[in-house]
Amino acid sequence: MCLTGVDYFSTLGYQPGIAFLAAGVLSPVATLLVVLLTLFGLVPLYSRVARESPFGQGSIAMLENLLPGWHGKTLILVLLGFVATSWIITITLSAADAAAHIVENPLVPSFPGSRMTITLSMLAVLGLIFLRGFREAIGISVAIVCLYVVCNTVVIWQCLQEIAAKPIYLQQWKDNLFSAHHNIPTMIGLSMLLFPKLALGMSGFETGVAVMPLVKGDEGDSASQPIGRIKNTKKLLITAALIMALGLLGSSFVTAVLIPPELFKDGAEANGRALAYLAHHFFGKTIGTIYDISTILILWFAGASALAGLLTLVPRYLPRYGMAPDWARAERPLVLVFVGVSILVTLVFNADVDAQAGAYATGVLVLFTSASFAAVLSARKESSLRRLLYGSIFFVFIYTLFTNMVERPEGVQIAALFIAAILCTSLLSRAMRSLELRIEEVKLDDAAREFVETSLAHNRQVHLLARRPGGSDYMEKEAETRDLHKLYVEDVDFIFMEVELSDPSAFDEETLFISGHKEGGFPVLSCKSPAIANAIAATLLHLRDTTNTIPHVYFGWTEGNPVSYIFKYVFLGEGETAPVTREILRRVERNPSRRPKVIVG
Repeated sequence: MCLTGVDYFSTLGYQPGIAFLAAGVLSPVATLLVVLLTLFGLVPLYSRVARESPFGQGSIAMLENLLPGWHGKTLILVLLGFVATSWIITITLSAADAAAHIVENPLVPSFPGSRMTITLSMLAVLGLIFLRGFREAIGISVAIVCLYVVCNTVVIWQCLQEIAAKPIYLQQWKDNLFSAHHNIPTMIGLSMLLFPKLALGMSGFETGVAVMPLVKGDEGDSASQPIGRIKNTKKLLITAALIMALGLLGSSFVTAVLIPPELFKDGAEANGRALAYLAHHFFGKTIGTIYDISTILILWFAGASALAGLLTLVPRYLPRYGMAPDWARAERPLVLVFVGVSILVTLVFNADVDAQAGAYATGVLVLFTSASFAAVLSARKESSLRRLLYGSIFFVFIYTLFTNMVERPEGVQIAALFIAAILCTSLLSRAMRSLELRIEEVKLDDAAREFVETSLAHNRQVHLLARRPGGSDYMEKEAETRDLHKLYVEDVDFIFMEVELSDPSAFDEETLFISGHKEGGFPVLSCKSPAIANAIAATLLHLRDTTNTIPHVYFGWTEGNPVSYIFKYVFLGEGETAPVTREILRRVERNPSRRPKVIVG
């Protein structure tokens, strides 16, 4: 919960000021709307996401299952672009904001470029912590969150006591509120319109499901359905939401009642640090400085939850899609990559918090929208009440997202750069990795093994004849091949090999299952695979290793443009199969005498 909280709870550092600048004296009422949507919208929404995606992939895994094929993969790549936008900007923006708090402290000596130097140093230290492992990051996050929550509780409680002791503060706020907005229905309606500007009060909540692999389950949990982990994650979400609800309501109320409006303006004492201003005002420099330190620490370490989310999410998708090198499954290289990207983003934006805020809000809102969309698709066959609940949440986030995009278009522009980078590198990696074997294991059923044994008994060799499912007649295909290669029945005993194309957008395939059957008296090995050439190559290598012979496979040339067949193979799993099969075999087996033979005519 604390690893989630360093991102989620750190919002208290700037949310009260954002709320007042957007809504003025109405900010406590508008914040109440954010809290209600969190408790009755996000909590049930992400509880469902946790149930259906208990391994940390969140709503993206739900969409992957609900939307197969290339259109689903493309949507997921775009969403990963927004995820990268949200979490990389979380890392850089939080570090930059923490650096700004340090630089603006009168006790800290300033020097040219100090903000940039401090920001880069924070990012480097964060990376070093994660290179040591998750547990160290969790331990540090617990200490930081506990300190921050205690400091905020003390400051808010002291402010509430001040308001209780001097009712004039509350009366002045009420008078200003009703003179500006007149009645409660008007306040509620205006708060709904202002909601998109306050939506960052929910940012960080989505990391509650991203850290699910770190949540302890029950002893009886199964690998496919960890019931205990799901139950404990729901506890995490509810607890975090309740803590943040109290923090948001309390902070927005005391800052709106106790801080004069002019102090929220740009460059004023409470701008961007409303609670810190109250801590200094009521407790003096010592306690105020302790509060500043807690704020700086949690803002800096907010990047930890984002980095944890990225380290959980990316290895489960891009390498499996063939859209990243296989080393991207490892943790430490990814830490170096993400920290390097964060440093680059910081340099590009000159460690400017405001310049990154639009992209941050856009990324967060896209994550909420995708989660609600996945829930709508998942619940389409359930009760009308659930469909109405998830549909209403989806509508709210669609409205919020598009309103934010219109008001802050730079967020979409920055996100587009991340999306373009992911799409380009993914397609390039897919093309470069297309000639990998991909298949880890091949299994033949009893009939298929019997065909192989019969062929071996004929002349101690296995000869496969590749045939496209639904293609030419078996007798005609065999007669044509024998005539072309001058092969007689006593020389070669053919077994037909047919590969039915499955989802060509898939990449890795742990096990290839091959079944045997007869068609018109001809033995046929058949299977399904996302790439035809890879399945045939894996079958040949399996036969070589299990029979201790060098198997042969016979192909016919495919008519058509060879350039178009390259594209068809990379993205559609089929094309000019013969040369691709041979190249895969050449890459796997460097010794020509041990390599299965590919014969084409």
